[in-house]
Amino acid sequence: MNPGLQAVAAAFQFLTRFPVKAHLDYTPELFRRSTRHYPLAGAAIGAVVWCAAAAALYLLPPLPAAVLTLAVWVALTGGLHLDGWMDTADGLLSYRPREQMLEIMKDSRVGAMGVMACVLLLLLKASLLYSLLIGGWPPLMLLPPVWSRWFMVHAMASWPMARGNKGLAGSNFNGMEKRHSLAALPGALLLAAAAAALCPLLGIGEWTYLQAGLAWVALPLAAWAGGTWAARRMARKLGGLTGDTYGALNEGIETLLLLVLMIIQYRL
Repeated sequence: MNPGLQAVAAAFQFLTRFPVKAHLDYTPELFRRSTRHYPLAGAAIGAVVWCAAAAALYLLPPLPAAVLTLAVWVALTGGLHLDGWMDTADGLLSYRPREQMLEIMKDSRVGAMGVMACVLLLLLKASLLYSLLIGGWPPLMLLPPVWSRWFMVHAMASWPMARGNKGLAGSNFNGMEKRHSLAALPGALLLAAAAAALCPLLGIGEWTYLQAGLAWVALPLAAWAGGTWAARRMARKLGGLTGDTYGALNEGIETLLLLVLMIIQYRL
């Protein structure tokens, strides 16, 4: 398998539960190269979620359709990022010193703060999906997983690792540079443009070209602004970022972008 395909396969094997049958020699260099394809993995997740929403909406009312769509969404990642969200909540909301926060986040057990954060996040995501499904199932639903995964690459390149070379993130992604996040950007923009163009063409819901164009601009800006605000706060408390915080950023940005889509759909 050539290096380019190895990087694509590594991105899909690491971020998703798609059955990618490839035997790879995982090295830090391969992990870093694979990050340019994180938006593509996000688009694949978004495409399946979009198809699942269409099927669920055909068979069921919008509310159970939204919950089933969210279940598919979580299953496609194996709960990888949701686990990071819970661990990050347990650590940061413990209000302990930095070293104790990092130890709490390493613990495989989930605490009360993690459970509450998970329940609230899933409730909010389900409600936002329900609001979007009432107006159809716009292809722009593909984009939150694209931009959230691009921001993970940006975060790896922009903030130090809280544990240095230790841990999964530190041992495999340490040494990420701005060129890695820039390499992932063109693919994300092209995928976003395709989804925005499809939205009015397919005639699903009442999305106009103006709304789709606004979403194409607003989603990456919201991902960058919201993700930067959250990453700075976490890095200030932890002395950097960890694998768990990357997952938390992904979950938070996905939810934020669903909220932006809902505002565009209903208020503009």
